[in-house]
Amino acid sequence: MSIEFRELLKKVGSGKHTSKSLTRAEGAIALEMMLNGTATPAQIGAFLISQRIKRPTGTELAGMLDTYDRHSQKLSPLPNGEKVFILGIPYDGRTKTAPIAPITSLILKTAGIPVVMHGGDRLPTKYGLPLKEIWQQLGLDFPSLTVAQLQGYFQQQQFAYCYTPTLLPASQTLISYREELGKRPSLATLELIWSPYDDPQAQAIAGYVHPPTEAIIRDTFAERGNPPYTLIKGLEGSGDLRISQTTIVVTNQTQSPDGIEYLKPNPYDYGLGGEDVPLKSAPEYYLDLAALLQGQPSPLLNSAIWNGGFYLWHCGKVKNLQSGLDLAKTWLITGQLQETLTKLKTDFPNQSA
Repeated sequence: MSIEFRELLKKVGSGKHTSKSLTRAEGAIALEMMLNGTATPAQIGAFLISQRIKRPTGTELAGMLDTYDRHSQKLSPLPNGEKVFILGIPYDGRTKTAPIAPITSLILKTAGIPVVMHGGDRLPTKYGLPLKEIWQQLGLDFPSLTVAQLQGYFQQQQFAYCYTPTLLPASQTLISYREELGKRPSLATLELIWSPYDDPQAQAIAGYVHPPTEAIIRDTFAERGNPPYTLIKGLEGSGDLRISQTTIVVTNQTQSPDGIEYLKPNPYDYGLGGEDVPLKSAPEYYLDLAALLQGQPSPLLNSAIWNGGFYLWHCGKVKNLQSGLDLAKTWLITGQLQETLTKLKTDFPNQSA
């Protein structure tokens, strides 16, 4: 048993009226001791569930991110200094609605906007469909790449999916606790906002479900110097905008007096409203995705136009949302995304090299 970790546990686990939040340094130490095994399994489980009940603070998460950063390899910045957009997706995947982020990323790639995504395998508590499997289905086996191969590919294509077990292997040591606890710990929030790209000016785009999470993430970014970010109350906590209703979007890339702006794009205002596409099965989703990329009829079309158009506008490619929607629709119905994907596959590193 670690006496030092027990003192940290006592602070966060002392109950509603007497618990205290950790400092940034203590948050970093706590995660370090969990990752290296200094803390016992009983202490780790108690800490994760206690912090969840108390709710982690931005200061605590900033410290935990400091530890993740020390343990991780990261992609080096692009030599031309172009702004990169980091799409953070819930690591435990999707179970209810069809993922749109891969389509959005191909739209941004077609527009020449650098994109980095990250994630791992099917994880508890949802064990949903992860980005890893979608990209493999599309012919891009990112987990097979070394860090050096991934870096070279990213510099060439300005597009990458970072397989977290390769870049941040230490994070895998705590996965079993998610299953045993049956709840997402604060580690799940870390995954949304951890960046595999070594540039503080890259813009993080992260989804969330519960309103308190938005405030916690904002506080975390504030503690880390307020890098550019966008938070989206999207489908299943992802950055995918809904077509069933208005999506709440908050960004700090604004001239407003308080430094924060709320956007509330409504798909019905643009004739794209409807039911969010359900995820009935992975094979059915892959068929719909393949049809969409080739410019054929697909139930994913309206969601793809809505998300692609919004992101083209939000990332600065077009002057207004309608222009983004028009451009995304043109690329989708003409099969332009399939050409983009084919080029990505053609230039993919030789896995036996």
